[in-house]
Amino acid sequence: MNSLALINEFLGQPPNYSEHGLQIDHILEFCQWFMGALFVGWSAFFIFVLIRFRRSRHPMADHAGVRSHISTHLEFSVVMIEAVLLIGFAIPLWGKRVNEFPTGQDATVVHVIGQQFSWNYLMAGPDGRFGSRNVDLVTNSNPLGLDRNDPSGKDDIVTSGELHVPVNKPVVMELSSKDVIHDFCIPSMRIATDAIPGSLNPMWFKPVKTGSYEVICGQLCGLGHYSMKGTLVVDTPEDYQAWLKERADLAGSGPSAPPAASPAPSATPGG
Repeated sequence: MNSLALINEFLGQPPNYSEHGLQIDHILEFCQWFMGALFVGWSAFFIFVLIRFRRSRHPMADHAGVRSHISTHLEFSVVMIEAVLLIGFAIPLWGKRVNEFPTGQDATVVHVIGQQFSWNYLMAGPDGRFGSRNVDLVTNSNPLGLDRNDPSGKDDIVTSGELHVPVNKPVVMELSSKDVIHDFCIPSMRIATDAIPGSLNPMWFKPVKTGSYEVICGQLCGLGHYSMKGTLVVDTPEDYQAWLKERADLAGSGPSAPPAASPAPSATPGG
């Protein structure tokens, strides 16, 4: 880590383990140093004004005020620097994150459904297809209402709290919620997106190092908000395939969900 990046570590930011995270860190570093320079500069100016225009030296107010345009030039410079950060760095990075999603076999697709106060994950099984879901099938043992009678859903993988993904492969997450607005945040991956009831918000990242990383909720979502945490485990390809097989075997050996009393349309990911 270079000396400029030490400010991120000093402020408690965890190390980055995603491919795009370095770009975000560089923007944060520049912003932190820029704001630090503004704080020191304006504080020094404030102290100068207190001393220079103290009452004992100027018992009568000068209503003409300051005639110099230095402050105007300084303020214009600040605006220009902020515009460069926004237009030159932040917007292009944001555009890349929302417009260049990986597709097909190049990505691991996960449906993430938040609820007070846990994260549920749904992954397609070996057939690569997601099964249908029905709100009438939602129970404590089937939090996502997955229809196990659907041939496409028999091998789907449902986990809660802990999610495994392979290293060096893009992960596309489609976020929704069953109750209130949550925010799926992985600080070490420099990624966060709101999970909104009735909406499907996608996000993606590419982990570059194996390990376990904390998942948190970035939105105040109720009294148990503090406990809404999870774990993202980044595995080697071999370990990930072993985990997939284990979870698929568990899904295949589990009891099938009873059919609904009457036909109903599949629930949306937030249902």
